[in-house]
Amino acid sequence: MATQRNAPLPNGLRIGGHQIEKMLAIGEFSIVYLARDADRRAVAIKEYLPSSLLARRPGELAPVISRANSRIFYEGLKHFFDEGRTLARIEHQNVVRVRDFFRANGTVYLVMAYESGRSLREHILRCVEKEKIPLMSERFLRGFFEQVLNGLRDVHTHKMMHLDVKPANIYLRKDNTPILLDFGASRQMLKREVHEDPKFSSGFAPPELYARDGVVGPWSDIYSVGATMLACMLGTRPQPADERKILDCIDVHFQKLEGLYSGQLLALVHSCLMLELIP
Repeated sequence: MATQRNAPLPNGLRIGGHQIEKMLAIGEFSIVYLARDADRRAVAIKEYLPSSLLARRPGELAPVISRANSRIFYEGLKHFFDEGRTLARIEHQNVVRVRDFFRANGTVYLVMAYESGRSLREHILRCVEKEKIPLMSERFLRGFFEQVLNGLRDVHTHKMMHLDVKPANIYLRKDNTPILLDFGASRQMLKREVHEDPKFSSGFAPPELYARDGVVGPWSDIYSVGATMLACMLGTRPQPADERKILDCIDVHFQKLEGLYSGQLLALVHSCLMLELIP
């Protein structure tokens, strides 16, 4: 898929009872804005805007969708809407809170709670800059990822998957508790529909995402959690799953960590990163 080439909505625009202040993030699938609700509380609004299927020029509000792309666009829109509706039913302190969702400008918007902090990716980079050894303490990793897994368990209980767990999609509040952000299930559906060469989060995507007939499930998120934990220990992304299918060098990563973390923790992370499920 192409990178996002569409114009964001203008600052100051009122939409769905909210006023947009500025763009927070932009990607190939969506744009996220900082906005204020009727009570002037800060919220994040995520706009469904797959760049490969539509176009929106500066000054315009509604995107232009070609007839050739309309079916796939509306299939993706429905999936995005359903994903938002499911997330709105999840009330877990470690999962992003969807407060509302609405249709406008020919697309769908999710209104989410906004919290200050930083991404786990930023936290990893800070630890690397400080040359910490070990990069993160075992105590921190155990407590932090226990909360991540608790959040994922609630997501899976609602018959939903994340499918894009990685350091950039886990947020650290100021008290260092995690929040799972930016669910990728809608993106994976869209990528399969357009039949383009898929682009995954290299090093964090499970092997089944690389196969057109790959079966995804809760185990897919567990692989990504293991890869994210390993990245917190290494300071870099692990070997991508598609490369491991050709020549698996993942054990080299773990050899570097011997003596820095307990054998129990390393074995746990290693088990998350199995390429094949045990029957």
